[in-house]
Amino acid sequence: MQTECSAEVFEFAPVEKRRVLAAFDGGRLTSDAGALLLGLTDRAIRLVERFAGCFDDARVPSLVEHSVKTLVGQRVIGIALGYEDLNDHDALRHDPVMALLAGKLKPI
Repeated sequence: MQTECSAEVFEFAPVEKRRVLAAFDGGRLTSDAGALLLGLTDRAIRLVERFAGCFDDARVPSLVEHSVKTLVGQRVIGIALGYEDLNDHDALRHDPVMALLAGKLKPI
């Protein structure tokens, strides 16, 4: 029995004024596209923002590259995706979906 799937493209919130689409035609791929749904859920309930607000940031502002919210979000999403070790994030920083969740158009 074949399943019926009418959606060929899913559109998400834009990043840097560019459209973010999930399609099934190849192109840049990620195995963690479900993270986009986690990102939408987080925007709705602001979990990462509220969790990041629990931390005092004593870093020197001029030396800060990533906000506490971005760092907490990376960790929370990573755990939700099954990446329990921080060493996984060295590879994840090149993933296009993780970049989108951090509000960046291109991964590092």
